[in-house]
Amino acid sequence: MAHCITPEAEAILDKEFPVLDKGFIRLVDYMGGDERVVQSARVSYGAGTKSYREDAALIDYLLRNAHTSPFEQVVLTFHVKLPLFVARQWLRHRTARVNEMSGRYSVMNDDFYLPELGELALQSTDNKQARSTERLAPDTAEKARAALDAGQKAAYTSYKSLVDEGLARELARINLPLSLYTELYWQIDLHNLFHFMQLRLHAHAQKEIRLYAQVLLEIAEKVAPRCCESFQRHILGGERFSGEELAELRRRLGTAAEGAALAGKALERFEEKLKGAAE
Repeated sequence: MAHCITPEAEAILDKEFPVLDKGFIRLVDYMGGDERVVQSARVSYGAGTKSYREDAALIDYLLRNAHTSPFEQVVLTFHVKLPLFVARQWLRHRTARVNEMSGRYSVMNDDFYLPELGELALQSTDNKQARSTERLAPDTAEKARAALDAGQKAAYTSYKSLVDEGLARELARINLPLSLYTELYWQIDLHNLFHFMQLRLHAHAQKEIRLYAQVLLEIAEKVAPRCCESFQRHILGGERFSGEELAELRRRLGTAAEGAALAGKALERFEEKLKGAAE
């Protein structure tokens, strides 16, 4: 099998999938698909492609047992437009090849992310890095959104004025806010894309990057549908338990001798996992 073509992926090449108010993701190119994963896994004993059911079972086995190298044979290249604060989280994943728009060479566009009123929430009282589920009162939300909008406009007006006056672009840009949109080309193999999505689709991830991760999953499903199905069943829809948590689970199921029960934060984390697994 010299080259894998997936008709569903071909149909969406270069199509913009909108995210947030001005962002998007485009699938620019891809290499391989489900067939490449199967072929790569079977190369050690020379067997050819088998039936759909056997191929799906093999992909399931690979995902379930963390045999990751066959999934690295599939590579996807995306063009992404996203706010800087999302990009800073995104680029913490160092398992991809990236080229980002440079404010040293280009004059940045007047593109800023402005949250919808319904997205403006209070700071969480028990999670220092997240918002709560409690939304701002309508009048307070209006004022907050207006302040964000005014700050963005003032920053860009100042930036453009400095550029027009001849200040070096690499200096003029330094006061632009994190809501500014940037663009990047991002190339990643399927194994590492699964890891990215596992983390960024989690309920604890910031909502804006979760929205991008959801679109990434929808696009990846066009390239390697059976792989993505297994990913959602065994990884995204599964949970990992520590030794202590497994002991607690056995205790509750009555399959092990009574022992010390989990307590405090350990118990809260365990209950959260059980709740997530049930949803």
